[in-house]
Amino acid sequence: MTEEPIRIIIADDHEVVRCGLVSLLDNSNVEIVAEADSGEEAVKLAKKHKPDVILLDVRMNPGTDGLVALEKIRTDAPGVSCIMLTTFDNPTYVARAVASGAHDYLLKGCSRQELLDAVTGAASGKLSMRSGELRRIATTMANRISTPDPDVPLTPREMQVLRHMALGLPNKEIAKSLTISVETVKEHVQNILRKLSVNDRTQAAVWAVRRGLA
Repeated sequence: MTEEPIRIIIADDHEVVRCGLVSLLDNSNVEIVAEADSGEEAVKLAKKHKPDVILLDVRMNPGTDGLVALEKIRTDAPGVSCIMLTTFDNPTYVARAVASGAHDYLLKGCSRQELLDAVTGAASGKLSMRSGELRRIATTMANRISTPDPDVPLTPREMQVLRHMALGLPNKEIAKSLTISVETVKEHVQNILRKLSVNDRTQAAVWAVRRGLA
């Protein structure tokens, strides 16, 4: 019995990148059902074709970038697994991507096999088995909503903020990732420092790591 192909959409604002990915994925169990050159088009095509997986570039011009498109796709087409494929090895982008529901985050320097493994894993719902910094951040963010520990004097929202702090993210990026105001983040940070009886963000991050929370 022939295995059903994995249906994917490629979203990148550079035609040469899209063509390269099409060539790279040739002679595999992947069927490219559509290509998008913007975030807006990626959202529309995801809703129209409902692929198994969509490869999303982080930065796309003009208009909606990949991270904004990711949020819309996860809302409008929740059955579609999203893989961010980018040149940016940026912890902030990884944190935002995973917080918004990305299944994986790959760098464009990855090998063909790594890409195929990621696509196959996303299509089957298997968690990424990649190692290194990206997986560490993704795992931390994926566990951001956990069962409250009675020994931890923080609210669920404060725990989210603390995990972002432990990644070294500034208040502006924390606010963007959690969709709250910078002022609200500052208030949470102050509450966290007070409740943990620490003097600064670094001590708070160390506290979180020692507790296995980040």
